[in-house]
Amino acid sequence: MAAEIVNPRSDSDTDGGTRGASDEPFDPAFALHRGGKMAVQATVPVRDKDDLSLAYTPGVAKVCSAIAERPELVHDYTWKSQVVAVVTDGTAVLGLGDIGPEASLPVMEGKAILFKQFGGVDAVPIALATTDADEIVETVVRLAPSFGGVNLEDISAPRCFEIERKLQERLDIPVFHDDQHGTAIVTLAALRNAARLTGRGLGDLRAVISGAGAAGVAIAKFLLAAGLGDVAVADRKGVVSRDRDDLTPVKRELAELTNKAGLSGPLESALAGADVFIGVSGGTVPEAAVASMAPGSFVFAMANPNPEVHPDVAHKYAAVVATGRSDFPNQINNVLAFPGIFAGALQVRASRITEGMKIAAADALADVVGDDLAADYVIPSPFDERVAPAVTAAVAAAARAEGVARR
Repeated sequence: MAAEIVNPRSDSDTDGGTRGASDEPFDPAFALHRGGKMAVQATVPVRDKDDLSLAYTPGVAKVCSAIAERPELVHDYTWKSQVVAVVTDGTAVLGLGDIGPEASLPVMEGKAILFKQFGGVDAVPIALATTDADEIVETVVRLAPSFGGVNLEDISAPRCFEIERKLQERLDIPVFHDDQHGTAIVTLAALRNAARLTGRGLGDLRAVISGAGAAGVAIAKFLLAAGLGDVAVADRKGVVSRDRDDLTPVKRELAELTNKAGLSGPLESALAGADVFIGVSGGTVPEAAVASMAPGSFVFAMANPNPEVHPDVAHKYAAVVATGRSDFPNQINNVLAFPGIFAGALQVRASRITEGMKIAAADALADVVGDDLAADYVIPSPFDERVAPAVTAAVAAAARAEGVARR
């Protein structure tokens, strides 16, 4: 896949985001997106009849016959081992919510060019005109022969959990819901370094997560698996706890795994004495609640574009502050994880992405920071050229160690 940046249109144009008869201000976002952000580019020449006879008929028939006899050759003689399907139903797109498959397509294109730019992985955006979990599963299963992996994107909870589980049960290629696992991996990497900076281990920390959707649930489970001391998750009705009778099956399971301290009530009360705040919900956390956290706390307020706690407020009380925005230090950005994770998985033809592979990715990401660790540098920049190779190598090694690699 090749990303093509379209030249801005002239002032005489009158539609979508340009200056024209309506005299509306020029918007470079519309100029860049005109015509889409991607194109398919051939990797072999077709200059004459000899090239044509090799790239297509009759030469291609030899390759097809060989694959028919030995299906594993598809990885060697097609693009399957280097391409990922980016699949959405448009129900949880960025902070926009359920905007439908067509409106989600610019985001999926963007995801695809990030795969290529940061991981060298080709990706195809696929926006599905259904929100039925079983229909999504069946559709992706039928598309799977063309791809080496599936990246699920912007599918609302709780359906996203079911879809990922069912797909991984039926496919022998990696299935990865980035809104869950990508966010969790980058969060763990930043948290490891924040703890190292302040002379603590993960086991010493009690965290509170605002948001019990896909990201919040995945972060909670992943941090606990990595050794976090305790974590409580809050939704709109307060802390998820065993004594609540209004929990979905996903949240009931979460209540069994989290909140060892037995907290209940609103998010603000859970923050009193907490070491870590992780925001993946939006809204605003009162300053008084942030002030009630333990000394040397960490505030990871990741809602975009408006963090749950503005950095100016968080810095009054916290030792380390991170957001999801690129204009503040310590950006928790999924692009730090998913390109290298898929590059590593595809490199060894992994059948799935295991918890061990995710932990390896987080550790590798944290290690990139190294001795340069500082309060405003607990996670590297997406443009740090060391990131993708480090994550790729760690994930490939972990896949081999866990027995899911096939080469």
